[in-house]
Amino acid sequence: MSQQPVERAAFRLRSAEIGIALLFLAFGAIVIFDSVRQGARWVADGPQPGYFPFYLGVIICISSAVTLVRALLMPAANNRTFVQVGQLKLVLSVLVPSAVFVALVGWLGIYVAAVLFVALFMRWLGKYPWWKVGAVAIGHSVVLFLIFEVWFLVPLPKGPLERLLGLG
Repeated sequence: MSQQPVERAAFRLRSAEIGIALLFLAFGAIVIFDSVRQGARWVADGPQPGYFPFYLGVIICISSAVTLVRALLMPAANNRTFVQVGQLKLVLSVLVPSAVFVALVGWLGIYVAAVLFVALFMRWLGKYPWWKVGAVAIGHSVVLFLIFEVWFLVPLPKGPLERLLGLG
């Protein structure tokens, strides 16, 4: 019985813990800063707008600091692989196009961005023929339009194409 080759680690557990702890520490600090800006005290008529968020920010910062210290003191024997290169590539192959989709919604509208998003995934990852890609991607956006705009009467972000067609 042959063993499969072990893939190279993209991140080890210690570096992942440190990175996330620092990210949440920054988030907690932003929450604290903005809470103080809005008022984080208890006054005669009750709490100011930043009172409860201030304490949530403090809890986030304390938890992050504890995680950071534990990660820095982690024994080398416990510092195993967090994610392998191949696994990270799979995650990024979904995460990056999703982030681009979200960014495009503001410029192109949700319907055109959705056509591009669905078409990209069908062609790139699914290797479907162009006629199926076009039919599903356009059909998907038409169904979204009918459900949200016509049936539920909920307007979704529109771009230049929808405005040109008189839909926005």
